[in-house]
Amino acid sequence: MGYVSAVPVPQPRAGSASAATGSRRSLAAALFLGAAGATVVLLAAGQVWAKGTAAVGGGTLPLDAEGGDITGVPTALAIVGLAALVAVFAVRSAGRLLVSALLALSGAGAALAAALAASDSAALDEKAAMTTGDAAATVEALTRTAWPYVTVAGSLLILLAGLLALRYGKQWPAMSGRYERDGTPRPRKAPVVDSDRPEDLWKALDRGEDPTREA
Repeated sequence: MGYVSAVPVPQPRAGSASAATGSRRSLAAALFLGAAGATVVLLAAGQVWAKGTAAVGGGTLPLDAEGGDITGVPTALAIVGLAALVAVFAVRSAGRLLVSALLALSGAGAALAAALAASDSAALDEKAAMTTGDAAATVEALTRTAWPYVTVAGSLLILLAGLLALRYGKQWPAMSGRYERDGTPRPRKAPVVDSDRPEDLWKALDRGEDPTREA
């Protein structure tokens, strides 16, 4: 009695299902990271980044500067990053690659700008000069808060979203072309002719139609 060897049957569906799962996960991760990072950056811009004092009339006056007072670059780039995150799904092939690169660069630029602004005292010096009326006045007892570094962290999340888009973006779905016009004329539906209405019969005759023909 002979033995029949069992030949394994390839299962391509398992591989495609695994790829689809990975695509969905990378898509969800990029959306979460990009949206969360931009939200953090935008919220941090309204927080106090630096504090100090200015000498006024033999005393001192406390001063503080918010992130938006020191630099507006992270906020602007976070908005660009959000727009790029949405635009990733509206373009395909080379366009998606360019938009993904813009998303990553927005995060990197925002992180660099926030890191540089963490040691910038120009905004507080300007407030000290305005408060004292002395153009040469500078802020004293300068202290920093953690918000510049929170902004850096949020910007890095945007950068990660951009890197995910660069790596896996070609596998992500695009906006449906169902509603896109291709320029071809749409077929006109013939008007319904009511045989009980004389005016409809005359209009049909004017169009060269036979009103007695059944649709």
